[in-house]
Amino acid sequence: MAQTNGQSCLYRAIWRWHFYAGLFIIPMILILSVTGAMYLFKPQVERWEEHAFHGLPTTGTVTPLIQRDAALAAFPGSRFLYYRLPERPGDAALVHLELPGDGKLMRDVFVSPQGKVLGGFDPDRRAMEVVHDIHGQLMLGHRGSWLVELAASWAIVLIATGLFLWWPKGTGLSGVLWPRFGLGRRILLRDLHAVTGFWVAGFAMILLLTGLPWAEVWGSGFKAIRTEMGWIKGEQDWTIGGRSVGSEHAAHMNGAATMQNVDPRGPIHTGTPHAMNQPAWTSIGLDRLVAKAEAEHLAFPVIVTPPGGSGSSWTIRSDSQNRPLRVAIKYDPRDGRELSRESFGDKHVIDRIVGYGIAWHEGQLFGLANQLIGTITALALVTLSITGFLSWRRRKPEGRLGAPPPLLARLDGAGIRVIATLFLLALPMFAMSVAFLWVLDKVVLPRLPVLGRWLGVRDAAQC
Repeated sequence: MAQTNGQSCLYRAIWRWHFYAGLFIIPMILILSVTGAMYLFKPQVERWEEHAFHGLPTTGTVTPLIQRDAALAAFPGSRFLYYRLPERPGDAALVHLELPGDGKLMRDVFVSPQGKVLGGFDPDRRAMEVVHDIHGQLMLGHRGSWLVELAASWAIVLIATGLFLWWPKGTGLSGVLWPRFGLGRRILLRDLHAVTGFWVAGFAMILLLTGLPWAEVWGSGFKAIRTEMGWIKGEQDWTIGGRSVGSEHAAHMNGAATMQNVDPRGPIHTGTPHAMNQPAWTSIGLDRLVAKAEAEHLAFPVIVTPPGGSGSSWTIRSDSQNRPLRVAIKYDPRDGRELSRESFGDKHVIDRIVGYGIAWHEGQLFGLANQLIGTITALALVTLSITGFLSWRRRKPEGRLGAPPPLLARLDGAGIRVIATLFLLALPMFAMSVAFLWVLDKVVLPRLPVLGRWLGVRDAAQC
């Protein structure tokens, strides 16, 4: 009987945590699920967005340099930041410019194979960029990133506690692996919530965990640990809190605006070798780099970025969302000599694991099947949110939140303490929020009895 009572107390305590976690992050889960499902189809959406610039005539094709100059002429005073190769013959090239002024406004300019400017986009207002900003930062900058990380951390706890509550109690498979119909709406809602949670738990946990390296607090701590342990090889190619960290692509995008001694148009000077083993120093141009990029047959999109200043290098890179396909090659700006080449396999094993996770998270690791799995996972999370909310509304008492009452007895057990400690150590935003809730419960709510009764913290139950 004592063991049964202890199990009942544990169940009620975890139910209470599950209730609070679910109720307060339901809006965030809905936002993240919907925007995440949309972002899975970024390649298709952007291809549709650019459909007017595809399938153009290929007669009278001009050089990439002429295309770049046409884009610059269309936006006087702008600066050339990079050139994106067409995905297929007959597609327009994308020339990325920084517009004049102090606002650092950018423009994606599409130029036909014949060198005619066809149109352009503000890259910050493209559909998938807006979805990305909502999903990662709620359009609120770094503060939004903290809220997203907080919701993701609590969602991990929500899944773990939900699995504990779902765990079969010897009542058969109905209501465990499939919902029970014909027993009333309350039972059906409960079963839809529990059964959906079971089937989606693994995929949802993968999505949440693979999103943590992007998060402001978790990602910064992870980077600090990797640096301290020497687990970094090459450059990190994912953002933290919306900011690029060590990304060569980002560095060249910024640096290209301050070109000093190297002009991507072509030669700046030539010299005569002083000895047989000393080459003539020349400056190579955009046309030659684009030809090199075409010969590499890299995964789309392929970006050619000019040097960012004296002594810097040209860079050719694949920015494919499928991280294992990414390659970055640097070239000497004077003679075109290859300086370095970094592929996915050259990165540290930790970065490769993160790269596989990010590619899965974005639905690009293995094509359409990956996108469909991500979409089903997102829809299941929406179902969990809706059924959880409806179940709460059905049993919510008048004038109360309806939370399970706290327990008078303290729950003991090394296993519970170990699991709780692991969550607190592994999820810093969760730990900070728990500390805040503890202060709220012990210091603030005792002085606000009306609010305490509404939240249910004043209705302690004997266990």
